Amino acid sequence: MPALPAPPSGPLHVLLLVSAPQSVRAAREFVREYVENHVPNASTDHVDTCLLVTSELVTNSIRYGTEPGDLVRLVLDADHTHTRVEVHDPVRRRPCRRPESACRGRGRGLLILDALCPDRWGVSDRPMGKTVWAEVKAT
Repeated sequence: MPALPAPPSGPLHVLLLVSAPQSVRAAREFVREYVENHVPNASTDHVDTCLLVTSELVTNSIRYGTEPGDLVRLVLDADHTHTRVEVHDPVRRRPCRRPESACRGRGRGLLILDALCPDRWGVSDRPMGKTVWAEVKAT
């Protein structure tokens, strides 16, 4: 995975989410509104890809990076070339790839990130946890 790029220079859009499955829907709604209002001429494919990336990152963060009562922080930034989605959680354990399997109903999140954001996602440590980020190229 590549190193975390330089922080964005523009204003960030942040949403705090409780560690609960229903937060994934709230995250998608937040991202849809943000992209539709801050990414001029965003294609339907770009919006849909941002929503899928958000779903994967937030779901994984809630499932593996939090305990009951924790918060997850969703941070968005965009320009004419890409939309960046970051999810911050309080657990330092990094995500790990699992081998593909038709028998498991989950464990494909990182494979999805690889397909949607090749060489444009990663993980970085924070003082209290980690950040998993992905950049969706503008289409």
